Amino acid sequence: MALTDTFIRQVKHTGSPAGDKYTDGQGLLLLVKAAGKYWRFNYRYADKQKTLALGVYPEVSLAKARKRREEARELLADGKDPGQAKREDKIAKIAAANHTFEKVARSWLEKTAASRAESTQEKITTWLENHVFTQIGKMAISEITPRDVLAAIQKIENRGAIESAHRVKQVCGQVFRYAVATGAAERDVTADLKGAISVAVKVHYAAITEPKQAGELMRSIHAYTGHAYAMAALKLAPLVFVRPGELRAAEWQEIDLDNAEWRIPGSKMKMGVDHLVPLSTQAVEILRSVHKLTGTRKFVFPSIRTEERPMSENTINAALRSMGYSKDVMTGHGFRAMARTIMDEVLGERVDLIEHQLAHAVKDPNGRAYNRTAHLPARREMMQRWADYLDGLCAGATVIPFLAKA
Repeated sequence: MALTDTFIRQVKHTGSPAGDKYTDGQGLLLLVKAAGKYWRFNYRYADKQKTLALGVYPEVSLAKARKRREEARELLADGKDPGQAKREDKIAKIAAANHTFEKVARSWLEKTAASRAESTQEKITTWLENHVFTQIGKMAISEITPRDVLAAIQKIENRGAIESAHRVKQVCGQVFRYAVATGAAERDVTADLKGAISVAVKVHYAAITEPKQAGELMRSIHAYTGHAYAMAALKLAPLVFVRPGELRAAEWQEIDLDNAEWRIPGSKMKMGVDHLVPLSTQAVEILRSVHKLTGTRKFVFPSIRTEERPMSENTINAALRSMGYSKDVMTGHGFRAMARTIMDEVLGERVDLIEHQLAHAVKDPNGRAYNRTAHLPARREMMQRWADYLDGLCAGATVIPFLAKA
């Protein structure tokens, strides 16, 4: 006789140690014990009598228990053991819980940390924590769909940060490919997002490239009063014209003050190649003054909050803003364009030397890339002439007119 909701709700345990069993038909039964009421499904598989637990009443109602019985019977009809299928499903769920997007991403960050600069590692981690983990971090990476990733990225896109949206998408793709390699996911779902994000417009960093304005800028820099680290970094920036991320992540172990050289490892460079920066006497003087403050620490320009990290990526730009230079006039990255333009068009320096010092790809006549020490004596002289020229601009010396182009 089939069970009813009323009977199940009212039936009591009779005291039998083994419990009381009430059948519903086709293998489904209700086991009533002092501790509660349990659904069971009896079946035969491979000539063996087996029992499958289907849940506890009232969390699992009669209707739900019957549905689970039918699902088990369908597995039997397909030649599968319902008990084994349940165990495999449990294992899969545990695996999914241990392979959330956040856990996989953090594992990827740790495994690949040595391949990128510390500043880049910090930036990628921040992107993931602020924009991705809050959206899909707790989801099993194997169950995440392209729409899930797109929803997270579109929140960045909707703020107008198109370039950041594309970069975050690329990072998510790297996490998914790592998940595929480790067996946590079947494929990289970000491949389906091609064309789903707005095209980023190429942005040129604002820069001062006219000598007279450059002189005014240098005077403002030397008159700037702020934190000692920021003041030193700001004075050094135009002399070395490296990328802002490379400047703020400078470490004392990379700098040889006696030989006036700064050797930046490839792991910190955009092109992944070691870079050598000859230091002018002015640059060495600035660094020696900073060494008195931070020489016993890792970073030349440490964060004011913790010695474990370099100064903020916004430090130089914030200093420029406080000096009255808006982001449309001058940026920390703009010191590179300032050097590139004036050294070429005003000082007449060799373009290949300038490009090499900017860490751009420069090849010899045979098409081979120069190594980091190529033309070092000539570059050292060029860097000293540049520093002397900036001193002259700062002092208000006569400005050399732009050279006429042939």
